[in-house]
Amino acid sequence: MANFAAVTYQLGNPSLPRLPPNLSYFAMKRIISAAIAALLLTSAMAQRVETINFGNFNQWITRNIPESAIIGGNTKTIYEIGPNATIDGAKAYSNQGGSPWATSNVYAKVSGVKKASCAVYPDTRSAGNRCAKLVAQMENVKAIGIISMDVMVGGSMFLGKMLEPVTSTSNPYSKMEMGVPFTGRPSALRFDYKTKIPNVDYRTYSSGFGRKKQLPGRDNGEVFILLQRRWEDADGNLHATRVATGREVFNKSTGWINSHDLKLNYGDISSLRGTQAYKALIPKDKSYYARNSKGKMVPVVESGWETDPNAAPTHMILMFSASSGEPYTATEGLTLWIDNVALVY
Repeated sequence: MANFAAVTYQLGNPSLPRLPPNLSYFAMKRIISAAIAALLLTSAMAQRVETINFGNFNQWITRNIPESAIIGGNTKTIYEIGPNATIDGAKAYSNQGGSPWATSNVYAKVSGVKKASCAVYPDTRSAGNRCAKLVAQMENVKAIGIISMDVMVGGSMFLGKMLEPVTSTSNPYSKMEMGVPFTGRPSALRFDYKTKIPNVDYRTYSSGFGRKKQLPGRDNGEVFILLQRRWEDADGNLHATRVATGREVFNKSTGWINSHDLKLNYGDISSLRGTQAYKALIPKDKSYYARNSKGKMVPVVESGWETDPNAAPTHMILMFSASSGEPYTATEGLTLWIDNVALVY
């Protein structure tokens, strides 16, 4: 055994001095263990990890928004990811302090009625350490103290901007500027997470209009990251090819899982084995929006997979969500905690 191990070790490393044939098994084991440890250390040192700005979620902006008297006139507190601050009043919000993060928390003003919605919260993970908490929950709205409406909301946060005040419920993607400029080629998205997934086999649809509906099947939390190469044509339309893709769903409850890596797959992944849901390009009718060079919000239409294996992206889309279904559809109580979001190279 010892002689075989010694010969194998030497054959793989011809530059090493010849090992004595009578080397003990335990001595050989110590040498191999040291070599493996050195290899792992070298690999770890070769990695570069870059935390996304404000991705440790220790700083939050608190917004206190007085809602219209017709729906109760209460002051609703909602939160944004950015430098610690408090904003009082029904004011449109735009990213502050260099924060690239936006959330589904929103201030709306529809037909003069002011309303705020909150499903993303700061949470305390340990002393002096905070994280983001995303919740799928039912929001109740009472108009004139008589008419009661329930709306299912799923908390989400993403890189980009929410355009406030929201003035209608039509075409929700047009109210979100999805993605930020980005030219890197990371190998993975790294983050800490914890989940609470209710043990029920249905989802609830409730838009506030009509009766609530129970739909079969469980909802999931999810994260996805897309790298795109975008360009603008002469008419101001935005196009993109997909450079890299990563997606994961969370379908069971867990405690904190730290330094979890979501691998990025480059190029055409339509034939890749595994999860089917993210193998296609974004359908044209569900395109995310961005602002073109003329300042107009237009859809970013994905036209194909990037064929150049060394292509650099121009933008990154990243979203975490407490629901992976259609709007106003979720499993109430599904909760996703996220912390320490970074890119691995």
